[in-house]
Amino acid sequence: MALKYVVKKRVFGFDKTKTEKYVAQNVITNTVNFRDLCKEVSMFGMIPEGAVKHVIDALIDALNTNLNKGLSVQLGDFGCFRPGMNCKSQNEEKDVDADTVRRVKIVLTPGYKFKDMLDNVSIYKTEGNSGTSSGNGGGNKPENPDEGGSGEAPDPAA
Repeated sequence: MALKYVVKKRVFGFDKTKTEKYVAQNVITNTVNFRDLCKEVSMFGMIPEGAVKHVIDALIDALNTNLNKGLSVQLGDFGCFRPGMNCKSQNEEKDVDADTVRRVKIVLTPGYKFKDMLDNVSIYKTEGNSGTSSGNGGGNKPENPDEGGSGEAPDPAA
């Protein structure tokens, strides 16, 4: 697998200087829609496409039910889903309440097959949208975003 990136200038407002820095931003080249994904799973698993769609829909419903209860859901080799949140920091403990929660999210900790894939990923710089690229090594291990300081640029779509 190969990931492509472009270099983007970002302004970081962590201090009063509004420092400008350059970061690598992942480039997504396309999206596999749900129907095509169901077709692929059907071919790999030799299960009718309708059954695949039904099972995935039921899985999403079960995930929603359990995550809403605050439970972590282990999905075999796929990984583990858990509820999470981003909160505003406060100077004193008494100031922390539900209003300081900025965003509720779902965190996926990938299973070993995905971790192995990420350990062996190649990363290539792309010049704009032209599709030309130059190799930039491989086997780069991404930092764990749960440990803070992921080094990634903020997602402009978020």
